[in-house]
Amino acid sequence: MMEPNPSHLEAPVLAEPTIRFRTEQVYVARRESITMTDFARVADHLPTMFGWLGERGVTPVGAPFLRYRVIDMSAELVVEAGIPLAAPIEVDPPAFVDVLPAGRYASVTHIGHPDELMGVTAALLDWGQRQGIAWDVTPTPEGEVWGARLEVLLTNPVEEPDQHKWETTLLFRLADQP
Repeated sequence: MMEPNPSHLEAPVLAEPTIRFRTEQVYVARRESITMTDFARVADHLPTMFGWLGERGVTPVGAPFLRYRVIDMSAELVVEAGIPLAAPIEVDPPAFVDVLPAGRYASVTHIGHPDELMGVTAALLDWGQRQGIAWDVTPTPEGEVWGARLEVLLTNPVEEPDQHKWETTLLFRLADQP
């Protein structure tokens, strides 16, 4: 078991975010309504989904991701564990196929422990506010509903067990311009 690192409590350094256009992307996913205490349950779906795809000869076309659909940090979050695909496929529930929307996304990549991602997210949102960016998000009584807010998991934990070296890209969709 890894010892906790007190540096998780420090604000991570944010690399310079960029804004880029992404085309729409088909993906297969599993969705969970969770609290922050059972968050790991969502990512636990990824190995099973990769195995299922491999058994069917389906090759992912990108890194797996977590998609935050609805965020209410004090109650529940609706989060998807997704894998990008070249084209739609047939799946059985609870898996489903969906499409990430095309559009402009703010992007920043972080190398470090996953516990630091809350700080990186806060820094990215703060950066966006200073830039006058309007996010693709709608406040609702259930929480903030995001068009696309992704954590793209670029490091395979089997190949790199040291979580302090994990690379993650945050991609937050910007609101469509009028």
